[in-house]
Amino acid sequence: MDTTPTTDPTDSAGPTGTTDPTVRRFASISLIFNPHSTGNAPDLAAKLADQLAQDLPYTPEIRMLPTAHAGHAVDLAREAAATPNALVVSVSGDGGYNEVVNGVMAAGNTDTVCAVLAAGNANDHQRTTTARQPLAQAIAEGQVRDMDLLHLTTGNGRDAEALYAHSYIGFGLTPVVAIDMEKGNKGALKEMVSVVRSFAKFRPHRITHTDGTRAKIDSLLFANIPQMAKHATLSEAEDRPADGKFEVILFPHTAKWRVLLKAFRATTTGLGDQPSVARYEFTTLKPIPYQVDGEVRSAPANTTVRIESAPSALTVIG
Repeated sequence: MDTTPTTDPTDSAGPTGTTDPTVRRFASISLIFNPHSTGNAPDLAAKLADQLAQDLPYTPEIRMLPTAHAGHAVDLAREAAATPNALVVSVSGDGGYNEVVNGVMAAGNTDTVCAVLAAGNANDHQRTTTARQPLAQAIAEGQVRDMDLLHLTTGNGRDAEALYAHSYIGFGLTPVVAIDMEKGNKGALKEMVSVVRSFAKFRPHRITHTDGTRAKIDSLLFANIPQMAKHATLSEAEDRPADGKFEVILFPHTAKWRVLLKAFRATTTGLGDQPSVARYEFTTLKPIPYQVDGEVRSAPANTTVRIESAPSALTVIG
């Protein structure tokens, strides 16, 4: 492929010749994908590359970047973002896109734009946030926009670890149920069987809030998106991807039948309005598992956990 630009890719002139800072022509487009994906990511990446080569009104460098191991997408995205005026596309589900987002953020203050082409079991972010038009068409038109990220910090000082999430961070039952439902792939009512199965081994968790009060929780979820796992409606928040806030969905510990009822509501009528905040902090009392965009991790006991909105931290297209 001839990668010599036929036009200046830094020229932001729109199709009518009017300069528009939200219209981008990219010097490089990197497609990051898992070559062993169950979602046919290699073929989807190849088709997108061919379509871009044919349809774009300019000729950027198009890079096919297969991952070699878990976490490799972080490194590939960070390296791709080092190129000025770059577009980094994650051909993946939510977990792969999370790695790409964290790689781009690790690159520092760049002008990189991100996109996701759905190729996984869980594509909540692509479905609820970025899928406004076919990706190749969106790239050709070049209209970009900013969106918030969730910034998670666990621990303090030198022991602190930080991650970004594009969609949600969940502690307790709700994200576990959502992923189990996603694997079920049988429709809203039948997937309630997966919800029941998740209860068998689940136990509530205890946390301490910043005011010193202790709480026993079944689920604590921080969401940038209104829906998860195709059927679960978390909140009635309008599409405000850059408002500097996120929704907090808290299930205090209660009888399991009540939690089941809430889960059923989420898959049918939705949970209704939820509080929006810019920051939330608590301390774990025992080790607690959590999920960041579907990827499972764990926080040790007696650890400070902070979730903050990173306003307009990421520039996206789609």
